[in-house]
Amino acid sequence: MQPFKIRYVRASAGLRRRAVPAAALLATLLLAGCQSQPTYNALAANDYRLRHPITVREAPRTMDLPIGTGSRRLSPQMAAAISSFGGDARSQGGGTVEIVAPSGSANEAAVHSLLPQIRKALTRGGVARKRIITRSYPVHDTEVAAPVRLAYMTMRATAGPCGQWPDNITGGSPTKHNPQLNNTLYSNFGCSAQANLAAMVENPADLLYPRASAPGDQMRRGTVYEKYRKGEKTASDYKEGDGARISDAVGN
Repeated sequence: MQPFKIRYVRASAGLRRRAVPAAALLATLLLAGCQSQPTYNALAANDYRLRHPITVREAPRTMDLPIGTGSRRLSPQMAAAISSFGGDARSQGGGTVEIVAPSGSANEAAVHSLLPQIRKALTRGGVARKRIITRSYPVHDTEVAAPVRLAYMTMRATAGPCGQWPDNITGGSPTKHNPQLNNTLYSNFGCSAQANLAAMVENPADLLYPRASAPGDQMRRGTVYEKYRKGEKTASDYKEGDGARISDAVGN
């Protein structure tokens, strides 16, 4: 907790008397600030969303390309995968893609011959040529065929890590923290659900704020208002085809 900086000034006796409640209020605020963390811990003990929060942060998204020592041409499947990766980089990232090529590996010559094809596949996916950056990483084993890594920065939602079991949830001493005896959630409760939700969401910004709504259909709105003024039905008519009923399907 950051300490408050208090500035002292000379005051009359009457002003000092009136300042006593303010001092008491300041002391109360200081105590409330010191108790905020225990209050949060108490809430987290009964809310898995506070115990395992989903955080949205910038993180790299990568794709490793296995390149053989004798490769001189990208396969159609690999070229299509690279183009798809480039499309994702344009829509989800900043549009900049890094090609990280191995240096000193057994497949170094093959990698250099494929770099122009990799760049071309990325441009087909929508990445501008000036937004493609190439750099290398050292490989100390000359007999290893190291992969080429494609990477771009994007916003990702993460939660966890899961699998933490600091307490015994099946029993134990009443003097120690026991979720069953204290009627609280155990530590790992809800972690996998939060991690799965973070992994499945397509746009992490949806977890922060709602998307903008589309404008209403003015033509349809005018039609509904006109029918309402005339006292007619404003909803569309719905008819079941061929007179079929659910009970008939259940009976069969």
